[in-house]
Amino acid sequence: MQYLDLDTSISDIQTFLMSKGWLNSGETIQSFSKPGEGNMNVVIRIQTDQRSFILKQSRPYVQKYQQIEAPLDRIDVEHQFYQSIQSDALKMHTPSVLNYDAAEHLLMMEDLGSVQDMTNTYHTRNIEDEDVNTLVSLLKDIHESTPPGGYPENLSLRQLNHQHIFVLPFLEDNGFDLNSIQEGLQRIANKYKSDEGLRNIIDQTGAQYLSTGKVLLHGDYYPGSWMKAKEKVYILDPEFSFVGFAEFDLGVMAAHMIIGTLDDNYVDTISQAYGIDHNQALVRRVAGIEIMRRLIGLAQLPLEHSLEEKDYLLQLAHRMILS
Repeated sequence: MQYLDLDTSISDIQTFLMSKGWLNSGETIQSFSKPGEGNMNVVIRIQTDQRSFILKQSRPYVQKYQQIEAPLDRIDVEHQFYQSIQSDALKMHTPSVLNYDAAEHLLMMEDLGSVQDMTNTYHTRNIEDEDVNTLVSLLKDIHESTPPGGYPENLSLRQLNHQHIFVLPFLEDNGFDLNSIQEGLQRIANKYKSDEGLRNIIDQTGAQYLSTGKVLLHGDYYPGSWMKAKEKVYILDPEFSFVGFAEFDLGVMAAHMIIGTLDDNYVDTISQAYGIDHNQALVRRVAGIEIMRRLIGLAQLPLEHSLEEKDYLLQLAHRMILS
């Protein structure tokens, strides 16, 4: 496997891509850069004398947290996701796959240009109603897509994700000092870590997450996977995709809108816009778990929330899980 990254020389990347037949005749690479912050994979923007495109390659670890092992075949899951989505709307709101090399765990994709992820929602405390409706509509199209019978279970990556969503944040001694994030957060978190009834429900929901369902999921449907250029929204980074239960994507989406705005009405708003029959109580439960794990787990968000606001969100999440 040929590792590509920002330390690779232009000539080496040129030679590598030419050997794959991924460059046009006479096409020359002029520069490359990092297009944005990525958590899971190495992502490089290539600028040639004819065009620009994105290279995305997985590693046997999480790129942002390299001490955490992760399955290499997650890039294959992402490739199959893009091959499985069927609606014209989804194809307009996701990047095109230009080439794929399974042996190199490498995707070559359309460059969407100057896009920004939507994590600024955590700072502006607002998300436009039109964007919410678009995101719900696109999620509905994902869930209505029919994946091939051999769609990957993605179990190894799900098991890793399961630990960070349903297990580690709720262990009393997980080696993660929350006071290093914000003084006083550990004290607030401890009462939830010792709540056995809460843990039982979280364990049950985690078991459902690891089981096989019937609906194609994005698997990580939150503002870091939503991009926006001018007024257009794009969906990226489906490496956590699997066939599961729709309420997982819906709950994760609702959780991040609640974290950003402190408005718990988003569960109802999203459920009503989604329209397809689903278990709203399960959406609330997933949303509550996601809120908690993002506040007291390792996968922290770029938040500027006060300790009082985090306390409010944790209390709200607790009620959502138990309701």
